[in-house]
Amino acid sequence: MAKLSKEEVKHVAHLARLAITDEEAEKFADQLGKITVFAEQLNELDTTNVEPTSHVLSIVNVMREDVAVKGLDRDVMMLNVKEQENGQVKVPPILED
Repeated sequence: MAKLSKEEVKHVAHLARLAITDEEAEKFADQLGKITVFAEQLNELDTTNVEPTSHVLSIVNVMREDVAVKGLDRDVMMLNVKEQENGQVKVPPILED
């Protein structure tokens, strides 16, 4: 197993501006070592006929087409409004003079 040293882990933690204890450094060294071994196993795979991708699934635009449609009738909408003025909804002011 390609185990990292506690010093290497502490150095990386320092670069990331993280404070870790000696116990945490030991634990992370073991975990990062296992990740490194797995990455080395991936490097052994033959990927000569595999196209490079940025995502494992094909990404397509899932949004609907932008089509203009007639909106709701203003007079019908304004029936539900408590206060209105000049065809607009009247709300209390949020700024004081």
